[in-house]
Formats: sequence, structure tokens, C-alpha cells
Amino acid sequence: MNETKEKFIEQQHELQKEINLNTDNTPMKKLNIRDIISIMLNIVIVVFTVIGTYVMMTNLKRGTGLTSSGLRNLKYFTVLSNEFCGIIAFIWLIFRFIHKKLPVILKLMAAASVALTFIIVAALLAPMYPELNLYQGSNFWFHLIIPLTAMAEFITMRVEEPIPFRYTFIAATPSLVYGFGYLINILINGIGKWPNTNDWYGFLNWGYPIGFVLFAINVLMNWVMACIVRFFNKKVNQKIFKSL
Repeated sequence: MNETKEKFIEQQHELQKEINLNTDNTPMKKLNIRDIISIMLNIVIVVFTVIGTYVMMTNLKRGTGLTSSGLRNLKYFTVLSNEFCGIIAFIWLIFRFIHKKLPVILKLMAAASVALTFIIVAALLAPMYPELNLYQGSNFWFHLIIPLTAMAEFITMRVEEPIPFRYTFIAATPSLVYGFGYLINILINGIGKWPNTNDWYGFLNWGYPIGFVLFAINVLMNWVMACIVRFFNKKVNQKIFKSL
């Protein structure tokens, strides 16, 4: 009788150990304040992206720089990077809901891409061309609100181990791919004339050599922004790394 009881207790202990092990391997084993903040910020990014997209698709008035009408806006890196950021945030929320982990490289790519848009507009285009109204309409969301929110979300995001430095090079590929597509389109269809030009950013105004240099600078800046957000994410998560 005692042997049967002891065997039963031992089986219960083994079962409890297995349950605890499975719980510990679950990505959503517990929520702390930073997890809640990440969830809220990702929801906000999705909402802001929907709002920005709606404004972009429905506001057909001219008067804001670097915008077109309807789906033609998808030719701009700003729009593509913000839409990518919103999609990644939505997928991240789905993965969170089903207790899975989205590869952190995708979040880094999204944050670095919109960070590139933010810094180019804030430090270069807006001061040089104030008449373009680069913070009005959909540009308000795509040039300012979504990039700032996405950078804040990535920097405060809790990760269980340091993000590898090599990921920063992968994070710069969106601008590289965009640049190749931009140039290929011009080589196939020609530069054209304003307002129907295929060089809507004016990178080739000084010829192809300068244009290639400008594209290289954009890719470099994309990588730098990836390094910056990764650095601050590492600083924020340092206490977690020290406890590992």
C-alpha cells in the first residue's frame, strides 16, 4: 500500500516537472511591464499605419511634398518602409497571441527603415525645402509619428539575448533593394520629365556617378540607423543579459 502511494506521489512530481518545463519554454510565460508596453506600441503602430494609409489613399490634393495619388505612392521608400513596419508589427502581435516568437531581425529591419526616413526628412529635406510641407497629410504619419513610435518600440523591446551585430548589415538591405529597383526602372524606362519623372527623388540630377554615390550613402545611413537602435536596445536590456 505504501509502495503504491509513493509511486503515485513520484508520478505526480514527474508530471509537475514536465508541466513546469513546458511552461518555461513558452515565449509568453509571463508578462512584465515592458512586454505590455511592447504590445501596446505594436498595436499603436498598426493603428497609425492604417490611419496614414487611409489619409494617403483618400487625400488626392496636392500641396504636400513627395506624395502622389492612390497606389502611385507605393513608389516611395517612405511609404514602403512604413507599410512594412506596420505589417511586421501586425505579424508580431499575431505571433505573440499564438505564443510564438517573430525573428528579431524583422523588427530591426522595420525600425531601421523608418528611422532612415525620419532622419533624412528631419535633418535634410524639411530644412532645405520647407515649402514642401513634409509633415502634412499622410507625411505627418509616415515621416514623423510612425518612425518615432517604431524606434521607441524597438529600443524598449525585451530580448533574451543580445542582437548579433551582423544583423545590422541585413537590416540595411531594404534601402539596397529599393535602390537597385529605382535604378533598374530608370534604365528600362528612362528618367522622364517632371512631373512624370522616374527619378522622383532627383538623385540623378547631377548624373549617374553622383546618383550611385547618393544611393550608397542612403544604404550606409540605413546601416547606421540599424546600429543606433540596436545599441540602445542593448543598453535597455543590459540588466537582463547580466542575469543570464
